[in-house]
Amino acid sequence: MSDRERKLLLYEQFARMGKALANPLRLELIDVLAQGERSVDDLATSCGWKLSNTSAQLKVLQHAGLLRTRREGVKIFYRVADTSVLEFVESLKAMATETLPDAEKAARDYLGDVSALQPVGRGDLADLIARGEVVVVDVRPAEEYAAGHIAGALSIPHDQLAARLAELPKASLIVAYCRGRFCVMAPEAVRLLRANGFDARLLADGWPQWHAEGLPVAS
Repeated sequence: MSDRERKLLLYEQFARMGKALANPLRLELIDVLAQGERSVDDLATSCGWKLSNTSAQLKVLQHAGLLRTRREGVKIFYRVADTSVLEFVESLKAMATETLPDAEKAARDYLGDVSALQPVGRGDLADLIARGEVVVVDVRPAEEYAAGHIAGALSIPHDQLAARLAELPKASLIVAYCRGRFCVMAPEAVRLLRANGFDARLLADGWPQWHAEGLPVAS
């Protein structure tokens, strides 16, 4: 085998990972799995897909080395292989929105003007929590909160927030967070809170980044 052929074989292996991520459904699955381990059934329900399609997309990601599995009885559970996968996918998203006008417009159309929500960085939020100057609200689904959350955060899922506003103090600063920078749940929650007279802001990213940085967590 020539050097050229060996080089192409190497680059073919690199391309496997790119091919595995070249599908919006698989990117969504990684977003959900970044919140914690889930069964195939749970992922299908969370994403609103057929079980067979969910299983097929998960196998593509697993074969590319991006996911790991474990079996419990008849159930198969998936998890992200390691934090480097999440860093890679987040870098991909950030690069797309910074270099592709269509991606930037799609993000703006989906999330709205996030800058107007005064995003709070992870370090600043950690300081606010340490000083007792903030109420942190996790607006992800309850099962994601149970798998892991910012220490001290309240669980009020996005679809329950409007009915549970009375549980939150109007005299306190509230910071909401969800799955990450491109998750719409927290921006919508902050807009709802502000419309109802709360002093609310947005965490600049989300749970996976907080957890990866080693900041205080609970489960």
